Amino acid sequence: MACPICNKPTDPKYRPFCSRRCADVDLGKWLNESYRVPTEEEAPLDEMPQDDAEKDGPLH
Repeated sequence: MACPICNKPTDPKYRPFCSRRCADVDLGKWLNESYRVPTEEEAPLDEMPQDDAEKDGPLH
């Protein structure tokens, strides 16, 4: 198995990476949002449709 950062052989101590450095590089990419998990974005609350009860305001 090759390290996903530098393609060197992996070290069992740092698997799936070859070194602590490559593990830290990968972590940095996650923390800087270079990697992202795809999601479906929801519309902001002010753009979401409202039902008739919410449009008329609170009930008294």
